[in-house]
Amino acid sequence: MRIAYLCDFDPRDLNLYSGGNARLFSALSRHAGDVQVLPSHWGPLEPLHRLIHMTPDRINIRLRWRAHLALGRMINGRITQALAKGNYDVLFCAYSFQSLHRVRLPAGMISAYTADATPTVYKHSVIGQSFGSYVTASRMADPMIERAERAVFQQTDLLLWPSDWLRDRVQDRYQLQPEQSVVVPWGANIDRPEVVPDGVTLDATNPLHILFVGRDWVAKGGPLVVQTLALLRAEGIDARLTVVGCRPPDAALAPLQGAVTVHHSLDKAKPEQLARFQGLLRLSHFMMMASLESWGFAFCEASAYGLPSLCLRAGGVPVSDAINGHALPIGAQAADFAAVLRDYLGNPDAYLRLRQTSRAHYESVLNWDVWGQRVGQLLQERVNARRSAGQ
Repeated sequence: MRIAYLCDFDPRDLNLYSGGNARLFSALSRHAGDVQVLPSHWGPLEPLHRLIHMTPDRINIRLRWRAHLALGRMINGRITQALAKGNYDVLFCAYSFQSLHRVRLPAGMISAYTADATPTVYKHSVIGQSFGSYVTASRMADPMIERAERAVFQQTDLLLWPSDWLRDRVQDRYQLQPEQSVVVPWGANIDRPEVVPDGVTLDATNPLHILFVGRDWVAKGGPLVVQTLALLRAEGIDARLTVVGCRPPDAALAPLQGAVTVHHSLDKAKPEQLARFQGLLRLSHFMMMASLESWGFAFCEASAYGLPSLCLRAGGVPVSDAINGHALPIGAQAADFAAVLRDYLGNPDAYLRLRQTSRAHYESVLNWDVWGQRVGQLLQERVNARRSAGQ
């Protein structure tokens, strides 16, 4: 198959969309066919595009796709022209639904789209509600945005959602046909780690090591992690925390009485720092992030190392209870997380099984080769059906 890849950022940039865009592109290239990247610049409006990217992140992230929607006739006409010349079988769009708005496909071409959220679903979810609107006036555009989403999704042949949570919400909100929406979980944004016997065990007589990974201490649920470990330490359990990616205020960590190690930043491009991060993933007992997420690549990465996760059941987090960790209901308190940890401290065999099933879940579900093979199959089926119908 010849596949045209469309996004508002070049997928060959490994840093954008938390690396997900690059992984999607790579998996398609390995398993689905000949993938060519369509241009993401705005043609004669490129000076405006660059100006938007110069604004602060909190403005840029909202303004760039709203502006793209408003100016779609002038921006996306170039994509229509590129598709007409390229002899493609499939147009595959990742993340940026606005890139599909007002694009006209040549006869016989299949369209596909994937993202871990849509603007309207996100905004109306508990995740979006927890952040609110940065600019109150932006709410005036909400009806226009939802109409554009509905038009794009209803016209797209194959919608690939990483979670049941998202599939169920878009299905109802945009009145989609059941055969349009398929759940294919995304993978971990790391190379596949080797299976290495790590000898990690868990019992009440040895330290309990909890790993927290995130750039935003509060948004990723750091305070609740500290409260949980403080409860355990008050019971005499030697619970220890390792923080990677941020530097929490000293006062926030005070309840743990020094049982904390902070790595403000570990650069995965540097071998020695990458090895340190991999060692933390291999040797910690749980990764805990009590945050509100629409997906969460970090949970996939933890599973790749056999590291169980503790989180909240928010959005489409890829944590299945008693398989690769536990996702507690929104509103769960420190005592609830402490109870889960306490149960495993009292049952070392159950903990070892949880480590094994975490890695197995990564192998069978949460990796990009599985995603690429499944999506390649789905796309080929749609292409074959369209050819058989003579369209």
